[in-house]
Amino acid sequence: MHPNGKFLYGSNRGHDSIAVFAVNRQTGRLTFAEHQSTLGRTPRHFAIDPSGRWLLAENQASNSVVVFAIDPDTGKLKPTGQTVSLGSPVCAVFVGQQ
Repeated sequence: MHPNGKFLYGSNRGHDSIAVFAVNRQTGRLTFAEHQSTLGRTPRHFAIDPSGRWLLAENQASNSVVVFAIDPDTGKLKPTGQTVSLGSPVCAVFVGQQ
């Protein structure tokens, strides 16, 4: 869930993507917004930074962490071009986050 409560994200390991949904805050109803490729294989985990500006996708089978910018109005993801090579990443935690 995005920190503002407006968007819900889910990883699809077989599809190698992140599904993005808008959340109706009154009814809880989800509306599909997009599938965004994680630009890697087997997105084992993803994390949204506390500010809600960035999503990191940890692609276990392709040994990469890919950084996406989150559109504050739509919740959609845009690749930033920043990728970190890392052996089998499976989790990301932001310092100070509990």
